[in-house]
Amino acid sequence: MATTADGLWYDLVPGPKGAETILLSAGLGGSANFWAPQMAALTARFNVLLYDHRGTGRSVRTLTAPHAVDAMAADMRLVMDAAKVKTAHVMGHAAGGLAGLALALKSPKRVGKLVVVNGWSRSDPHIARCFEARIALLKKSGKRAYVRAQPLFLYPASWISENTAQIEAEEEHMVKGFPATDVMLARIEALLAFDIDAKLPKITAPVLISASHDDMLVPYTCSQRLAERLPNATLDVCAWGGHAMSVTDPMVFNSAVMDWLTDPKG
Repeated sequence: MATTADGLWYDLVPGPKGAETILLSAGLGGSANFWAPQMAALTARFNVLLYDHRGTGRSVRTLTAPHAVDAMAADMRLVMDAAKVKTAHVMGHAAGGLAGLALALKSPKRVGKLVVVNGWSRSDPHIARCFEARIALLKKSGKRAYVRAQPLFLYPASWISENTAQIEAEEEHMVKGFPATDVMLARIEALLAFDIDAKLPKITAPVLISASHDDMLVPYTCSQRLAERLPNATLDVCAWGGHAMSVTDPMVFNSAVMDWLTDPKG
């Protein structure tokens, strides 16, 4: 049953009896709804712990100060504690993946396997340029312009063309639920400041690094760097799908993730 802990909305969706738990952490948007295309596949094998990031969605609309990715990782621990989950597999997309890495570094006993989707160990010039453009849009043109431009960073051009009606139908809902400008800017700054590149060899959890070759926001080379520097990493780069390939091509994404999560050798 969905509830809150310290202002964080969370829900523990049960899987089969005796199943392990997987914690899902969304990207910059912060909403647990991002993972809807994965829920059927995951709940067939796992209990699924969902939450909305602090400052977003159904959670409290203010942030801890100073805000940083370490604070996002602390919120993961908080949700796990509230749900009485000692150890969980963790899957995070972009911001959620960074938080997962931070959690695995700070609290290794809390993390089983870790899936990092289109993440990075330190900011990249291209990532910084994309966020610079998004920050300018938000500051100078407002949240509607930011939301309107968001699909350009998330999805392949062909998928946008074919799903324009769906994107436009969701736009009004996203504008209404958009975080306060100062909250979104603080979240972006936290991502840009994140740098654990030198600490990656200390993360011992098995990690699946999932990336898309055509990601417009995060170069797949960032995922390659993660895989090269993490001591127990598997790299899976798909050819198509964009930054949100878990949405644009869920069958391929779900298959790869489930195969790795359920592989006793993984």
